[in-house]
Amino acid sequence: MSSMEERMELGVAAAPGSSSSGLGVGPVGGALDAGPGSAGLAGIQEESGVRRDGSGTEADPDAPPKKRVRQQEGEAGKLEERLYSVLCCTVCLDLPKASVYQCTNGHLMCAGCFIHLLADARLKEEQATCPNCRCEISKSLCCRNLAVEKAVSELPSECSYCLKQFPRSSLDRHRTEECQDRVTQCKYKRIGCPWQGPFHELSAHEAECSHPSKTGMELMGILDEMDQSHRRELQLYNSIFSLLCFEKIGFTEVQFRPYRTDDFITRLYYETPRFTVLNQTWVLKARVNDSERNPNLSCKRTLSFQLILKSKVNSALECSFLLLKGPYDDVKIKPVIQHHVFSNDANETEYALLPISDSVECNKLLAAKNINLRLFIFQIQK
Repeated sequence: MSSMEERMELGVAAAPGSSSSGLGVGPVGGALDAGPGSAGLAGIQEESGVRRDGSGTEADPDAPPKKRVRQQEGEAGKLEERLYSVLCCTVCLDLPKASVYQCTNGHLMCAGCFIHLLADARLKEEQATCPNCRCEISKSLCCRNLAVEKAVSELPSECSYCLKQFPRSSLDRHRTEECQDRVTQCKYKRIGCPWQGPFHELSAHEAECSHPSKTGMELMGILDEMDQSHRRELQLYNSIFSLLCFEKIGFTEVQFRPYRTDDFITRLYYETPRFTVLNQTWVLKARVNDSERNPNLSCKRTLSFQLILKSKVNSALECSFLLLKGPYDDVKIKPVIQHHVFSNDANETEYALLPISDSVECNKLLAAKNINLRLFIFQIQK
């Protein structure tokens, strides 16, 4: 068989039903001349083009577009996590738990950080600024953002006991009243039972608690320790009631105003204008952290004060006095009675700590332009 006949037979096998004339052989021969398998290669390239383009060059233009691949939840991030980053405090980067303040450019600060910034600026004798945009901040320039406060209260938060999610506005009630895993104490703690555990185990423990069956002698030691703390509180209030029975009692609202020394490293002090109580002229002074060199570098803040008699007296003046919060302040001050015998030679008391509860309350006082308190003086007559 000639080579031409072989090629014609191959052409018929490759394309059944095609013509046996030269017109039918020509295309087949051309395909074969291009290289074996070239037709299949073109098909693969066409398919790869479809996959690559999504619709292909020769796809139907009326066909619907392919659906977009849905982003994974971890890649997109949960809505709550994105809101946390938007609504968090710019200072501590935590969600505010109470009031939210904003600067004139809208940057958010929780109440604790806002007060702390104002207190630090007062200690360093600088103008407080926003940590983000450096614009000036003060109680008159900044305002609360009620919308953010409401949004934060509706964000879910995890209960530290049962690890379930609840809106932040109802989380405290859940943790203190509803959570079955909240830490609670035995009802016999008054007679010394030290048990603490989850609420759902409370009934079982109280049914088996051994303290109700203890003897009186065993319980006496426990009750004595508890009575000592109650006795100290009762003694304080009895002392105050006794002072209120004195004949000469005076009180006044005092306003501590800040001033600074002329030293190389200036220190912040407070002093009141002169005031008159019990026909005598007095002055109160206060200092921060007992005149520590750099109190702004310390997280613990304290205020101590002293009472100074400015009048001249003919005889010793024995007095008891105490400072309480002013009528328009919300600072928490525990009453502590101070005692001193004033004379022309001993007209100043020692510095005593202002009995505020913690550094947060101290920052509230330092952040204010002035510190307003109420002073009571009781003259002791022999």
